[in-house]
Amino acid sequence: MNNFIFQNPVKLIMGKGMIARLPEEIPAGKRILLTFGGGSVWKNGVYGQVVDALKGYDTVEFRGIEPNPSIETLRRAIALGKTERVDWVVAVGGGSVVDGSKLVAAGILYDGDAWELVKSRKPLPHGLPLAAIVTLPATGTEMNRNAVISCNATKEKYGITTDYPVFSILDPETTFTLPDRQIANGLVDTFVHVMEQYLTVTGVSRPMDRWSEGILQTIVEIAPKIRDNQHDYGLMADFMLSATLGLNGFLGLGGVPQDWATHMIGHELTALHGLSHGHTLSIVLPGTMNILRQSKGDKIVRYGEQVWHITDGSRDARIDRAIARTDDFFRSLGMTTRLSENGIGDETIDEIERRFNARGAAFGENGDVTGAVARRILLDRK
Repeated sequence: MNNFIFQNPVKLIMGKGMIARLPEEIPAGKRILLTFGGGSVWKNGVYGQVVDALKGYDTVEFRGIEPNPSIETLRRAIALGKTERVDWVVAVGGGSVVDGSKLVAAGILYDGDAWELVKSRKPLPHGLPLAAIVTLPATGTEMNRNAVISCNATKEKYGITTDYPVFSILDPETTFTLPDRQIANGLVDTFVHVMEQYLTVTGVSRPMDRWSEGILQTIVEIAPKIRDNQHDYGLMADFMLSATLGLNGFLGLGGVPQDWATHMIGHELTALHGLSHGHTLSIVLPGTMNILRQSKGDKIVRYGEQVWHITDGSRDARIDRAIARTDDFFRSLGMTTRLSENGIGDETIDEIERRFNARGAAFGENGDVTGAVARRILLDRK
């Protein structure tokens, strides 16, 4: 384990009815930009809870931040925030709303076009204070500095580094009315976030390995139970907390090697075909495991043993079974796991390889997932 310094400044406020705490967390007299996605928060009562909690504040609303938030939409939110001279941003919704609002909070204080900030690949300058009210467990964005922003015009999608939210509110009851597809996406996203930090090499940190395995085991255990009873508060609380812990920086303590090649390839599939983020991960991860089975083999064997209880057979057989169980798990959630099932063929594979090569991409814990390797991963998933 390497030396490290860890600090996560996000105040996590979790539990039933906690949206009512908003006035205890935001100073009086602040002018607030409320950002939303589609219509779900009006149907499930979350909007009403937020408005009630913020009585006495001046608020401005921006609606319509889409999944895979686009710079085209976010420019309009930034313009509104500037015109209304807001002091705070409060994002209400899923990970895309929070991601987009992170750029909005920075863009309001930025003189140029916010897409310049995204394309610079540098940490964003400090923006307005941001709070998140999360209604869809998935990305962990409520407790990290990450966001992913798309450009519809150029079909590009990039990750950015932002300020942390000041605080985030997670009420499991807000998840009770989520569509099955969104729950499936959230479960896959959480699972793969952990895998990107875990499925690398062995022997770096026993505590972090065990922590990762615990979250993976939790997701595998609760997924079928959630499908049977989405209104179980305990199950949804476990889901929400797993998603947050899966990407709040804790799993990487001590210099744990991380991968993220699956995510980078998945981002391109989303940009080119509009597939949901979680769906792309369910397609790509088994291919990443198979093509990189030599370098990741020891960890795949451990993963198979700890998460899927695969303890017999040869090394190669155990790796094969671990990959198959992962694929089967994603399918049990209703995901497809092959490019051909989504009408995606060689033209897309060619384009993703070209994009990786043009950027000099070298992802993975060993920096060996180049355009050529990304091509092999995608061919494996045809």
